[in-house]
Amino acid sequence: MKKAGRLIHGPHHQRTTHPLVWFAAIICTVIAVAVIIAGIAVFVGYMIIHPRVPFVTVTSAHLETFQYTVAGLLDTEITIVVRAENDNTKAHAMFSDTSFILSFQGLNIARLVAYPFEVKKNSSVDFHYLVQSSPIPLSPELMDQVDISLKRDKIIFNLKGNLRARWRVGPLGSVKFWGHLNCQLKFHPSNGTYIRSPCSSRAK
Repeated sequence: MKKAGRLIHGPHHQRTTHPLVWFAAIICTVIAVAVIIAGIAVFVGYMIIHPRVPFVTVTSAHLETFQYTVAGLLDTEITIVVRAENDNTKAHAMFSDTSFILSFQGLNIARLVAYPFEVKKNSSVDFHYLVQSSPIPLSPELMDQVDISLKRDKIIFNLKGNLRARWRVGPLGSVKFWGHLNCQLKFHPSNGTYIRSPCSSRAK
């Protein structure tokens, strides 16, 4: 005769979580909540302040002189007005490292610079540059291109450079931004008038 076996349960042991695990979980939760709150604060601050990147733009120019000799020496004089603009209504902007190179057919004519300066909120500052070149020797090929440009009554210069803008965005802190300018300045050599075209470091 078979005997029925009995299933005997041993003492039940309940597993407990180590305090360090709870501590780590609490720390992670606090960090996650802080990140979410910071993100909300940045978003709300951005929507309220509406920060705008300061920029520079060429507002006007005039070709005062453009002539070259039979020997192929070019003399030119140009007036250029560069405007630094700050469209932020709640923050001043600081500009520094402002430097532009004016060139013609790959030949550097002048370097336009400005010492660090401030533009008040929702305001602008104009810089008037009078560029007077030294006699620039032209190769026969460049002389031919200049002749063609004069016949078409259209001379093109290149203006290229950089600037650094810094402004405070309310409680969000200070923001720095590098601006880049790379455009053509076109003139009618017959009367020196500037042919307007976009020339700005504003982000497109």
